[in-house]
Amino acid sequence: MFKPGKALLAVLALAAPLLAGCGDDAGGNPNELRLWHYEGPDSAMGKAWDAAIKEFEDTHPGVTVKFEEKGFEQIQKNAQMVLNSDEAPDLMEYNKGNATAGLLSKQGLLTDLSSEVTERGWDKLLSDSLQTTCKYDERGVMGGDKWFGVPNYAEYTMVYYNKDLFARHGVAVPETFDDLVAAMDKFVAAGVTPLSLGGKEYPAQQLLYQLALSKADTEWVDNLQQYKGEVDFHDEAWTYGAETFADWVKKGYVGKDSAGIDAESMGVSFMGGEFPIMMSGSWWYGRVQSTVKFDWDTALFPGSDLALGSSGNIWVVPEGSKNKDLAYDFIDITMKKANQELLGNSGGIPVAADPAAITDEKSKHLIEDYQTLVDRDGLAYYPDWPAPGYYDVLVSATQKLINGSASPDEVLDELAGPYEENLANVGG
Repeated sequence: MFKPGKALLAVLALAAPLLAGCGDDAGGNPNELRLWHYEGPDSAMGKAWDAAIKEFEDTHPGVTVKFEEKGFEQIQKNAQMVLNSDEAPDLMEYNKGNATAGLLSKQGLLTDLSSEVTERGWDKLLSDSLQTTCKYDERGVMGGDKWFGVPNYAEYTMVYYNKDLFARHGVAVPETFDDLVAAMDKFVAAGVTPLSLGGKEYPAQQLLYQLALSKADTEWVDNLQQYKGEVDFHDEAWTYGAETFADWVKKGYVGKDSAGIDAESMGVSFMGGEFPIMMSGSWWYGRVQSTVKFDWDTALFPGSDLALGSSGNIWVVPEGSKNKDLAYDFIDITMKKANQELLGNSGGIPVAADPAAITDEKSKHLIEDYQTLVDRDGLAYYPDWPAPGYYDVLVSATQKLINGSASPDEVLDELAGPYEENLANVGG
């Protein structure tokens, strides 16, 4: 009798919530489009995609959309297992990059969308920089020749400020990097932890990468992300990032308990007015815009021409989808101007909206800062993209910097090993 080992049982336990609700006919009903995504209902994407569901059902009589909201972490960890089974949805939002969409395309788990992209003109709506994360080569490396995903929004990271807390403590909202450090020092002196941060998931690793990016350039990014040249994890940029991160923890800019805080708790704490600063992505923007009661603002990370960012997560059609044509029709609706403009006026960054149709002032500011990054070639992707499983490596490494259980030099060694192993596998 077969008895699954502990490792397999653990994986199955993680996948169980992702598979919940899937029946024997999963994906097999021609009058049902099974859709998975992980955007909250208050987010710009959630609002736009809810509208897309309504339009889809109106224009496809007799067809219903069976939407299942999944967590980012669920899909991040279990997509490969689910897409390699009969339980795959017809259409899903998935993370872009070599370690995620690239890996699944290499394994034959995603549909090649190239002909559909050309036929429907989606390629005409996306700039070259946005197309990079949609297309992969036979190694699963982004920037390839085949389309495996389509984004209908873009994203980047920034600094969020609670201006009421700044005013209450007599601290000026920063304009330069030195201003930012000085402001955090003042908050610490007043007994206030400046940064809301989550070390249990993606936020802390993104801060580490942003600090490194402030000493990097586009060639450095291309070498790391697309294997175009030598990568040294003990170079000036990575060393500065790790040492500065550790220094910020020592100075009290980051709470010692943040190693156990997830992204949701980080965002909720900031939106609840508990912290003056949050460094995270535009995916929070619509939610902040619609929920917070205090005076707030955002700015690009000071002192850096580069910031984390790219196209948004991409629509992918699993190779096992039984309703691919319906999936393509849904993607098409999200690329239309009406849906793009709704997204843009709800605090998102549309890829194909008429700029004049974005009337909300906060949304205009978001989009203008994004355009500033694009104009200076400042979108530097994300740190977990280069290698499969690298997300967890980065979570562990940044938690050690927060806990002080490893030195910056040791943490950089930890980052180098899996990267170099993967580089050998892809033939970089």
